[in-house]
Amino acid sequence: MALVLGKAIAKPRSSPTPPIPNLSIVTSITSILQTINPQNPDCEALKEFSFHLTPAVVIQVIKSLKNPHHALCFFNWASNPKPNPNNYSHTPSCYGAITDLLLSHSLFSAAYSLLCHSNKLTDFHVSKFINAFGDRGDIRGAIHWFHKVKTVVGGRCLFSCNAILGVLVKANRVNLAKAIYDQFVAEAVVEADVYTYTTMIRGFCKTGMVESATKVFDEMPCEPNMVTYNTLVHGLCKKGDMDGARRVFNRLVESSSCKPDVVTFTTLIDGYSKKGELQEALNCMEEMVKHGCFPNVVTYNALIEGLCLWGNVEEAKRMTTRMRLNGLKDNVATNTSILKGFCIVGKSDDAVKHLKGMVSRGMNPDLKAYNVIVNEYCKIGKSREAVTLLREMVARGIKPSVSSFNAVFRVLVDEGKLDEVVLLLKHMPQMGCLANFLSYSIVVCGLCKVKGKMQQVEEIVGDMLQNGHSMDTTVHNCLLGGYCEDGDVEMGLKTAYDIIDNNFVINLNTFCSFVKELCAKGKVKEAERVFEEMCRRCPVSDVNAYRMMLCQLGVKAKATELSIQ
Repeated sequence: MALVLGKAIAKPRSSPTPPIPNLSIVTSITSILQTINPQNPDCEALKEFSFHLTPAVVIQVIKSLKNPHHALCFFNWASNPKPNPNNYSHTPSCYGAITDLLLSHSLFSAAYSLLCHSNKLTDFHVSKFINAFGDRGDIRGAIHWFHKVKTVVGGRCLFSCNAILGVLVKANRVNLAKAIYDQFVAEAVVEADVYTYTTMIRGFCKTGMVESATKVFDEMPCEPNMVTYNTLVHGLCKKGDMDGARRVFNRLVESSSCKPDVVTFTTLIDGYSKKGELQEALNCMEEMVKHGCFPNVVTYNALIEGLCLWGNVEEAKRMTTRMRLNGLKDNVATNTSILKGFCIVGKSDDAVKHLKGMVSRGMNPDLKAYNVIVNEYCKIGKSREAVTLLREMVARGIKPSVSSFNAVFRVLVDEGKLDEVVLLLKHMPQMGCLANFLSYSIVVCGLCKVKGKMQQVEEIVGDMLQNGHSMDTTVHNCLLGGYCEDGDVEMGLKTAYDIIDNNFVINLNTFCSFVKELCAKGKVKEAERVFEEMCRRCPVSDVNAYRMMLCQLGVKAKATELSIQ
């Protein structure tokens, strides 16, 4: 007796037993397979299921197994079950299911061996190999399989051609995709289909080559489908060619095989909105309804964003009300556009009020929404409010972006709130964000302008280097300026030579301050040596300006014109 879901089922004798529900069969087979060692499989326990084998059952079992080796073990057993009263044999869909599973686990050799042994290595299956390599980012492997398929199927490789084009377009290798496409069309061994042309149109649009995309579209020998039309319309709108987009749209309207859908209209509305052609966008929405196609949230959001970007916030709010009356609920994206609109027209208080209103209505503003207000606070010099908002974001489980921190750093530095900027920099990791090079640069250069801050600067620079960031010429020059501000010529000299060692040039203003400090300490010779060393080792393009400055300060400049690089 065999137990299936807790029920005893008698083994069949002369005639098959009544069918077991598919779910029970799949569950039972899966349970048994999980007890089998794939390296040394004993499939005796599967015999009783031979009477119930169908392609649907086999595919369900394969999809339900997490271990691909168990699935392969089952597939091999089901290829020649004993007994086999129903003369079961695998269908192409079964081979497709096992191939998909093996490739999803990068078991390329196992999949290839199985298909070759079964004489099922077709163009369709090879296209799966190409896509699998593409998903791994292995373009070379995908191309290898594309060339391999020609020897397998004698050049009749439409599936594989479409697959390699898709992989290359996804990887932004459009020029290579075009070369393969041109060869494919020129050889004409297999007729390209709508997918082939649509993939190339997508690739050209993706890289801004809308003229090439339009050429492919116009020369298509087959009828475009909705994806083709929408892809080209999107590409033209993204490029700002609304006349071209409208021409493609008009051809779609006249088509007998498909009609514009919500994606088409929304793309057009978004294109018009971003160009500021708001009346055209509104007209397009009216036209949309006449075609029996009704706007969704994305459609309204495209129009609302356009209205806000061009300063028409009140109309955007009315459009939001209209959206609600039509049974659609505004979302965070809708309200983020309105936040931007208030900021664009200088109504910061209304923007803050609107953000608070979002929270009170149970809506959870996201990073983009908060960033709008943080940046606005920084723009109008309200650093304290910006910092408070950063902390509110953290309290609500939202990690502020490093760009928001950097915007706050700039304002705090401009306002001279240096203790606050240092404290915020140190607290960044606790707030879920790591400082980048720009963060350190803003803080370091801000501190270097104030006397007595170089000890803090050195600590921050140490953290900066420890966290994998290197100093550039700007930070180096700020350090030198800071030591000059403190009158520390020894550290100034060390920094100057560090700058030269890194093949950077000390900028003219910083060098002037540095030379003045050296001269004040009686180190005129050191000033001469630093200048000569910098001219010898670094690309000083305006050496005459340095020489003139030195002469005005009474320092002899021995660097010759040959020193200019």
